[in-house]
Amino acid sequence: MADSFTFALTTVAVGVAALVHAVFTWPLDATVALFVGGAAVAFVAEAVAIGLGWLEHHIGPKLLGVPLYVLLGWTGVIYVVFRVGLLVTDGAAAVAVAALLATGYDLLADHHGVEDGHWTYTDDLPGPRRRGVPWWNYAGWTVISAVTAGLALPLL
Repeated sequence: MADSFTFALTTVAVGVAALVHAVFTWPLDATVALFVGGAAVAFVAEAVAIGLGWLEHHIGPKLLGVPLYVLLGWTGVIYVVFRVGLLVTDGAAAVAVAALLATGYDLLADHHGVEDGHWTYTDDLPGPRRRGVPWWNYAGWTVISAVTAGLALPLL
């Protein structure tokens, strides 16, 4: 966990780069909806999982157990995949593409956070796991990514 600061800083940098891109290329209300609304959605989802005792983060600063850096990183990833979705389709289909791409990204990346000690899944829910990451994490990414992208869609 010696490189936790670098991990958090890199995550924030991705989010900041995405936010800056959005500010210069999207309507302001769509940018606010995705980044502020998406951060709120992500915060609630993380706080619920933490409150249920299913997840524990090991990098701070945190609010109600939710590390603040993840909120910008999460919305940054969703912004990027939503923009990709909008390149290939529009409307609800672009939201679905974004949700699938974001979940695919998490499928490739989340277990590294577990292996590197950045977070721990502490649940005992039945069901499949992939390299220490439970199924409900991927289901959550799909839903929350769709909701976050959907916040911006009517404003574009």
